[in-house]
Amino acid sequence: MDLLLLGVSHHTAPVELRERVDFSKRGVVEALRELATYPSATEAVVLTTCNRAEVYVACENIDVTRGDLSRFMSRFHGVPEPELEPHLYSHSSAEAVRHLCRVTTGLDSLVVGEPQIFGQVKEAYAIATGEQYTGTVLNKLFPWSFAIAKRVRTATNLGEGAVSVSYAAISLARKIFGNLKNLGVLVVGAGEMAELTATHLQSHQVQRIAVTSRTLTRTAALARKVGGTAIEWTAIENELLNADVVVTATGSSSPLITAAAIGRVMRARLNRPLFIIDLGLPRDVDSAAGQLEQVFLYNIDDLQAIVSENLARRQEQTTQAEGMISDAVLEFLVWLRSRGTLPTVVALRRRFEIVRQSELERLEPKLSGLTPDVRARVDEVTRLLIQKLLLTPTEQLKTVADPTTAAQYAEAITQIFQLGETPSTDGDNTTQSDDVASAAPAADKTPVTS
Repeated sequence: MDLLLLGVSHHTAPVELRERVDFSKRGVVEALRELATYPSATEAVVLTTCNRAEVYVACENIDVTRGDLSRFMSRFHGVPEPELEPHLYSHSSAEAVRHLCRVTTGLDSLVVGEPQIFGQVKEAYAIATGEQYTGTVLNKLFPWSFAIAKRVRTATNLGEGAVSVSYAAISLARKIFGNLKNLGVLVVGAGEMAELTATHLQSHQVQRIAVTSRTLTRTAALARKVGGTAIEWTAIENELLNADVVVTATGSSSPLITAAAIGRVMRARLNRPLFIIDLGLPRDVDSAAGQLEQVFLYNIDDLQAIVSENLARRQEQTTQAEGMISDAVLEFLVWLRSRGTLPTVVALRRRFEIVRQSELERLEPKLSGLTPDVRARVDEVTRLLIQKLLLTPTEQLKTVADPTTAAQYAEAITQIFQLGETPSTDGDNTTQSDDVASAAPAADKTPVTS
């Protein structure tokens, strides 16, 4: 059994194509059900986010399954294969494990280290398991990647520090005010940057959001979206009296809010702190306002500097995180490859157990005079002896990571111990009967771990 993933992400495709291959449109469950009609994919998990659409499968034949997954993606989303194929990427075996770990930890995200992807991968796995589309391999792989992601978060600072301008603004506001719940917010402008910052503030449960812009319809739309109140453009200075946080993001060619206006407001506010986030370019707020007592004014350059510093700090953590992932990949591959040698391990233990049982039967006349307790002790001692003899070779066989080497070892053991043949006992030169051979597995209570 092997691993394969096929996907499209922000690394390989424009947003227009990513929108067309969004599994959430028709539903992940429906995607899993359609994928199940392709017999080459024995287990499957479908992951869909705003920046990626990926399918993870356990399969027997990488090449056949790669073709099936490509056809599935094309047919399910209604995108012709020639149009979709140049944007697809696929990884198998070790690289599939590495990719999932990088996705789960946020290393493959548009914003490195962002934590939301962890929850999205967990949800994708939960859906697949709930619909019973996963099995032994994926049920090992995904929880494994979750554990690695938590380990990376604990051991590094990968997820710390704001890495977007809007979130950096919120981080600064929290440093000044602490809890944002009881604050009033004024948003000047109704464009994308204003909306993003207002949305972040809403998520922190601020008490009130007032929105104003020169376009009444956009003002009303943003106010509805963030649960705020639309106010007249001419009422900005009055609203400044009540606001604790001001966000400005307009396309004005000159400052909209003068230092004199802020000075009047601060006197009326009795110098209660005012935090201003000026995201306008050119700036919306006179820079001299930042010199006033209890006025905390930050422009987009200030915020970008914070973001760049945090991104650089995160980048320093990626080397350590990548190293941790590399170690984890090797560990997982040892487990995965051990599944390929498991039949040989089982056959080897079965062969030794058949010989043990045969020898006990041959010695039955000599053992018949022993008490039941002593007979049980003989059985136990011979069983433990077999276990100890086989411990090292079976463990060595199961821990070979390279599939070619593992296959060579398995073949050598099969030939040396003639695992495909019925053994004969040396003591009486008779052949083990088929009845004994078929009964031996039931008698063997030695646990086989995978």
